[in-house]
Amino acid sequence: MRRLLLLWLAAFALGGCATARTLDANQPGAPVVYAGTRLDLYVINGGCCPRDRFGAEAPAYPRLDLPGSLLLDTLLLPLSLLTAAGVGFNATGGL
Repeated sequence: MRRLLLLWLAAFALGGCATARTLDANQPGAPVVYAGTRLDLYVINGGCCPRDRFGAEAPAYPRLDLPGSLLLDTLLLPLSLLTAAGVGFNATGGL
């Protein structure tokens, strides 16, 4: 279990997280639902120009990033679906 956790953390440290990169992409027409997972799969399958399609650069090691992006995209799925439906959030932090 510890080894799996270390491998997962190494994937994020080495290549960055595709999901985190696509969260603030602000690209018109870019996919929102499972965006990080889709970015990883796009690059793995030889897609060119991920920045034009997703508004974010692909991680250096998309195969290592894929499981973590899939997990994070699944956790963020309710927010992604609301965003795709056009529901906006005006969240602010701090006091």
